[in-house]
Amino acid sequence: MMLIETLKLLFERDLNKLTQEIELYQNESNIWLTSKDISNSAGNLCLHLMGNLNTYIGATIGGTNYIRNRELEFSLKNIPREDLLTSISKTKEVVYHSLDKLTEVQLNTEYPLLVFDEKTSTMFLLVHLTTHLCYHLGQINYHRRLLDF
Repeated sequence: MMLIETLKLLFERDLNKLTQEIELYQNESNIWLTSKDISNSAGNLCLHLMGNLNTYIGATIGGTNYIRNRELEFSLKNIPREDLLTSISKTKEVVYHSLDKLTEVQLNTEYPLLVFDEKTSTMFLLVHLTTHLCYHLGQINYHRRLLDF
């Protein structure tokens, strides 16, 4: 159970940091900026992260009724900052409660969805999801520092 507690701490830490990054934009409209060298806005990356976590943790592990529309994660624009922050908060709760349902045995079993080229364990997928969150969190931080002026 130590890994589950560690994952909960990491997801909470990084989702809190995501909240901070979105809040730090001085100009709310800059959340949605792109440039010739930056094709994804911070807003779209945020939507993508919420879709990812709600699908692979919330729906698959936690049994929520979340249905993902990945295309919209990258095509929606100008969603109010407050809506993004609410989505992050709700996703954090979903992740926390879903991980609470996991057992050590389930961690070591095959993850029920094919996400990569071949099946993986639930443990592998959850560790991947923490690194995926960190990767895009770093992009959002860089986006804010480059484009929020």
